[in-house]
Amino acid sequence: MAEVAAETERLILRTWELADRSEYARHVNTPEVGRHVGGVQSEEELSAAFERLEGYHRDTGHTFWAVERKGDGVLLGFCGLKLANVPGTPVHGEVEIGWRLRADAWGQGYAKEAAQASLDWAWANLDCDRVVSFTIPANEASWGLMERLGMTRRPDLDFAHPHFAPDHPLSQHITYAIERPRVNP
Repeated sequence: MAEVAAETERLILRTWELADRSEYARHVNTPEVGRHVGGVQSEEELSAAFERLEGYHRDTGHTFWAVERKGDGVLLGFCGLKLANVPGTPVHGEVEIGWRLRADAWGQGYAKEAAQASLDWAWANLDCDRVVSFTIPANEASWGLMERLGMTRRPDLDFAHPHFAPDHPLSQHITYAIERPRVNP
């Protein structure tokens, strides 16, 4: 039984269920969706990714949760929080927000809705001063969403991703951050 992390007007952010894997593979693990994140993952890579997602939740209580549309129960992709695990970079160990939605869900406000719910969850449940997000410069949709969420560009936290050669198009990453909102006394 999935554990619900957050709900919005149109979405449920929840833990992953076994049935989600084939839906994710069919609708999100596509060349179009994966073009800025390393392409389509093999079955073995996808299985390892799901194991990591389940491990994040088990170890920290949060993960990149499954995003389900309330109206019809369709799996749209993922959005949520995890500890950034890019060793040797300035973001390693920071709370990271991330998302990936199927292409037919783009442009409908789902990513912003899910990301805002994830940020709200972070501020209510985590003892962190900020949340970061990062992508490659060519991924304008993602860094545009970061800006719409109120995140600020942080060149001091940019990095070359160690999984790619320095001259690879997916090597250079730009970073955005949002500080914990101040509560007025």
